[in-house]
Amino acid sequence: MNRFLEGLAKKQVMLVDTTLRDGEQTAGVVFSNKEKVRIAKMLDALGVHQLEVGIPVMGGDEKEAIRQIVDLGLDASIMAWNRANVADIKESLDCGVDALAVSISTSDIHITHKLQTSREWVLENMARAVDFAKKHNKYVSVNAEDASRSDIEFLIKFALKAREYGADRLRFCDTVGICEPFGTYDTIKQLIAATGMDIEMHTHNDFGMATANSLAGVKAGATMIGVTVNGLGERAGNAVLAEVAMALRYLFGIDVQVNPRDLREISEYVALASGRELPVCKPIVGTNMFAHESGIHADGVIKHPATYEAFQPEVVGLQRQIIIGKHSGSRAIVIKFQEYGITLSDSEAEEMLPLVRAAAVDLKRPLFDKELMYVYEDYLREKNKGKKGA
Repeated sequence: MNRFLEGLAKKQVMLVDTTLRDGEQTAGVVFSNKEKVRIAKMLDALGVHQLEVGIPVMGGDEKEAIRQIVDLGLDASIMAWNRANVADIKESLDCGVDALAVSISTSDIHITHKLQTSREWVLENMARAVDFAKKHNKYVSVNAEDASRSDIEFLIKFALKAREYGADRLRFCDTVGICEPFGTYDTIKQLIAATGMDIEMHTHNDFGMATANSLAGVKAGATMIGVTVNGLGERAGNAVLAEVAMALRYLFGIDVQVNPRDLREISEYVALASGRELPVCKPIVGTNMFAHESGIHADGVIKHPATYEAFQPEVVGLQRQIIIGKHSGSRAIVIKFQEYGITLSDSEAEEMLPLVRAAAVDLKRPLFDKELMYVYEDYLREKNKGKKGA
């Protein structure tokens, strides 16, 4: 039994990573097949429960990569994405995946302008596709595309129809990222009460609330969250794997059994493979997460890390950094020079502080170690001149 099925049995909150499907749909991003396989291995080693690895009906390299991932025999469940038609599902079955996502729009704006059809057509095609998939003994997620802009009564009807034909869960898609956490909580609560279905949150970040909306869904009873590494995804991206996993652990007390020490490594690899630089201020895994420059902050974290850190940097494979720059205080200078094997008195650090700040202003950035030593040498030179003059 893979960890996804084990999680279902235990009713635990689980992560569904779609870096290799929705993540690769980021404008301008393409993963090679070797990169896809490696990312899948890394996600599995990380402890992610289910991987949505691509769209088999695309054929060619896409289908070959999916087959290679299936052949790895990973512990995670392997899901393929499909439109709500039998032809798509046949291509997925040919790849040997154990789970199928069946996606179709449920909002009137999509039904009218994109599909140019009716609600009844949507229900019929969804039901036909789910029925076919379940006859092949696959786990089925029914994806309600643009669920967040759908009429709630129709969405409930859609979910109940999906359940009638054997769907295992409903993916609530905030396709254009217009949800906010308070409304999301109410909607998911209502959906679960009306349908009794397992709900997966699939949120986009157009208003910067993808992670918050995912967590609101869990608060309301959702048991799965769709994520991507570094928040890759269409337009502003999806909920971020690292943010969701760590927020669940530290803010909700829910351990999704992901190894946090590997989060930085996979973030760096996917950043490289996607050609999307990992920002230094990226939550959880960014270099600046544990970098302290402000005098008050540096002093506090030196005395007791929890004063300005929610968790230890080692948890996610990072290190604490005391940055020396314009906003540094004398205490940080003393500590920094201890790293060089130099003991400064408090008075020496106070005397050096204006010189350090002036250099940082001139350079418009913090000082490198060598630059800090130059400041120190200049300080000693001037100090010795003063002594001789006296």
